[in-house]
Amino acid sequence: MARTAADEHRAVARLFTDRVRGTDPEAWDNPAPCEGWVARDVVRHLVEWFPDFLKAGAGVELPKGPSVDGDPVAAWAIHSDGVQALLDDPATAHKLLSNPHIGELPLDQAVDRFYTADVFMHTWDLARATGQDEHLDPAKCAQLLDGMLPLDDVLRASGQYGPRVEVPQSADVQTRLLAFIGRKP
Repeated sequence: MARTAADEHRAVARLFTDRVRGTDPEAWDNPAPCEGWVARDVVRHLVEWFPDFLKAGAGVELPKGPSVDGDPVAAWAIHSDGVQALLDDPATAHKLLSNPHIGELPLDQAVDRFYTADVFMHTWDLARATGQDEHLDPAKCAQLLDGMLPLDDVLRASGQYGPRVEVPQSADVQTRLLAFIGRKP
């Protein structure tokens, strides 16, 4: 049986939550792999872009937590719990998200495709910045890479991804995914 968007978010967010909770309080200002970011900015990115995306595209408002500057752990927990509650709500399956760049999609699929995938990839960024376990699920890495490769030009043009980093074709799937999105694994 295929995992639902709610199941997928639960698993991906759990791993990111583990990295958030595992971050030494002194490490929040460590440089992150995203140019110009520190560890705290990885959490800030996820907590700040997605609520606006949901509100504009589906009229959904997520609960607001404290600022990431004041309490990144609580900011993430409240945000992540809000996303999970949205996905666990049976009514979500009948809602649509409309966006001028992507058209109209079922809300749960939009969350899975654009947000949960983002959380998954940024898990590595936070782990790298804070000296934690950087291992990502190889099957999820392969799924994302396979879906992104045909969209290379579109993704680069979005400005959301850095230049592709060259790695040997024999590199493991996590390394290939990270290099594709512009990280230097």
